[in-house]
Amino acid sequence: MSDTPWRAFELRDLIEEQRGSWAPYHEFLRVPSMSCGVYSLAAGASDLQSPHDEDEVYFVVSGRGRVRVAGEERAIGPGSILFVEATSDHSFFEIDEDITMIVFFASGGPSKD
Repeated sequence: MSDTPWRAFELRDLIEEQRGSWAPYHEFLRVPSMSCGVYSLAAGASDLQSPHDEDEVYFVVSGRGRVRVAGEERAIGPGSILFVEATSDHSFFEIDEDITMIVFFASGGPSKD
């Protein structure tokens, strides 16, 4: 935890860090009330996440595909903003173009198992 009451980030730097980690999700902020990260899925990839115990918001920075939440589906692309309630089944599929998203988790984010 930082002694500073605020932090600033550059999107291009965060995306480079995520790509350099070789993991689809790279957390860049964790405080008691929230967590934020960059989530990327390559075209044709499978989204293997399971429901989370926290509400979350996805902001699609780039790419195209579809999302399914609690049995409902819709197309997503740059500028799409998605709210997913805690414990809701959700996944991204039919990923036509590499997708990069910023994810905001409430209550400190998913546990680090």
